[in-house]
Amino acid sequence: MTESHASDPEAERRGSLSDRSGLLLEAFDPQQFREHSETALAKLEKHLSDLSIRGLELIEPATLSRAARALMTTEHEKITAFDEERLAGIIDLYVRTGIQVHSPGYMGRQFSGVVPLAGVIDFVSSVVNQPASFYEAGQLPSAVERIMAEELNRFIGWDPDGFTMITTSGGSLANLTALLAARNEKLPGYWSQGGSAVRGQPRPAIAVGADVHYSVARAAGVLGIGDAQLVRLPLNRQQQICPSEVRATLEAAERQNLKVFCLVASAGSTSVGAFDPLDELAEVAREKDLWLHVDGAHGASLLVSDALRDRLRGIEKADSLTWDAHKMMFVPAPCTMLFYRNKETALSAFRQKASYVFEEEQDVYTAFDSGGKNFECTKRPMIMTLWALWAIYGRALFAEKIEYLCQLTREAHDTLRADPDFETLHRPEANILCFRYHPPGLDKKDVHHLQIAIRNRIKFEGNFFISKVNVDGVAALRVVMMNHRITGEHFRMLLSEIRRTAQDLLTGEEATGAVAEKDPEKGTAKGAEQGTAKGTGKA
Repeated sequence: MTESHASDPEAERRGSLSDRSGLLLEAFDPQQFREHSETALAKLEKHLSDLSIRGLELIEPATLSRAARALMTTEHEKITAFDEERLAGIIDLYVRTGIQVHSPGYMGRQFSGVVPLAGVIDFVSSVVNQPASFYEAGQLPSAVERIMAEELNRFIGWDPDGFTMITTSGGSLANLTALLAARNEKLPGYWSQGGSAVRGQPRPAIAVGADVHYSVARAAGVLGIGDAQLVRLPLNRQQQICPSEVRATLEAAERQNLKVFCLVASAGSTSVGAFDPLDELAEVAREKDLWLHVDGAHGASLLVSDALRDRLRGIEKADSLTWDAHKMMFVPAPCTMLFYRNKETALSAFRQKASYVFEEEQDVYTAFDSGGKNFECTKRPMIMTLWALWAIYGRALFAEKIEYLCQLTREAHDTLRADPDFETLHRPEANILCFRYHPPGLDKKDVHHLQIAIRNRIKFEGNFFISKVNVDGVAALRVVMMNHRITGEHFRMLLSEIRRTAQDLLTGEEATGAVAEKDPEKGTAKGAEQGTAKGTGKA
C-alpha cells in the first residue's frame, strides 16, 4: 500500500477496489449508485404526492430537444465527472414532459399510474438485469411466471395440467404470437413452406370484429395472410361482435374462396371497451373448427373481480388469451401475458433449432425455459412486478381498484345522460366511455370536427388529458378511468371545461366561418410558445 493510500481512507478504498477489479470506473461505484438513487427517490416522492389536476405539457419538439441537449456533457475525450445538478435536471425534464398518469386530470389512455412498489421492483430488475426467456439466466422470474400462470388460471378455468402461459413485450406481440400458433396449427406446412403450402386451396383468412385492434390487422400482414383476408364481422349497437350475423358472414367468406382458420374476439375493445359474447362465439368456433383467440389486453383483468368476471363468460372455451398487466393491473409497461388452453399448441408458434440457446436434452431446469415459445430471446423479467404485488398485497388490491374505476365510469355515463348538451354512445362495460358534445341546434355536419377541435384545445391547455376515437365514422371524445384518485367531481369539472371550450370554438366559428383550431399545428405552436414556462396546469 502506498503512503498516500494509508493517509486517505477514500484512496485506500479505491485502491482496494482496484486490486480486486480490472478497470476501475467511478460510474459503477455502489456508493455513488446509492446517492443517485436517493436523488431520484426524492423527486419521485414529490411527483407522486402532487395531486393537482394537470394534463399534458406539450412542448414543441425542437424546444424540448434544445432543453435535452443543454443537459448533455460537451466532453468527448474523457469521462466527465458526475454532476448532481445534471442528473436532477434530467429527472425533472423527464417527469415534467410525460403524461401525468397519477393526476386526476389524466383520463386519456389505457396505461396507468403504477402501484409504486411495482416501480421499485422494476428498478431492481433493471439493476440485476436478468433476461427471462431461459431459466439459467433468470431463475426467479422463470419460476414466478409459472406461479402467476397458475394463480390467474384459477379465474380463466382451464385444465391446470394442460394450459401454459408466457410473457411478451406488449399485447401486439402477444396477438402476433397467438395468431402464428393458430396458423401453424390449422395450416400445417405453412411455417416451412410459406404460402406454397396452401397453393391451389382457398386463401387463409382471419375473422375479426369490425373495430379490431390494429395489431391484429398488422399481424395478418406479417404472417403472410394479408390485410385483404381479414373477414370483418358486423358489430351491434354496443360495438360487440353481433353473434347472429357471424355464421352468415363466415359462409359468405367461404363462397369468396376464403378459409377462415381463426376468430379473434375482444374482451375490452380499445375503442369503447366492448366485450364480445365469448360463449356464443366459442360455439361458432367449435362448429367451424376455428381457433378462438381473445384479445383481452385491456379487459382480461376483470377476471380477478368477483363482481365483474361475468364480462368474460365463456373465456374457458378460448384457445388463447392476451392479457396486459400494464393496463388494468397497474404495473410498469410492458408486462403482457399470453395464455394457451393447450400447452402443446404453444410450441406450434416457433419451430427452430439453435444450439446456442435451446438445449438438446431437457431437464428440470430447462422445463421452465420459455424461449422456444416466444419471439424474444432477451426480454425483461416483466412478471416480477406483477408477482411482487400479488405476493405482498394479494388479489383484492387489483379487484378493489378495478371495481372502483368501472363504477366511476358508470356514474360518469349517468351524468352525461342527464345533460342535454352531451350524447352518450354506449353503455360502458368497464372503464372506457365515449361520448360527444352535441348541444341542441348543432348542425350534424359540424359534429365530427367539433369533437376533434375540443380534444385538441383541451390537450394544449394542459388541465385535462383525454383521447378521441371514431365511432360509426364520427369522432367522439373518449375517457379511460385509470386513476383511483379521480372522483365524479373531477369528471364534472372536465365536462365544464369541454362545454366552455366548445362554446369558445363555436363562437369563433360564427366569426370565421370554420370551427376554430381544426389545424393541430396551431395548438402545437401554442404549446411551444408556452414551453418550459408553463408548469403544471390548474383546473
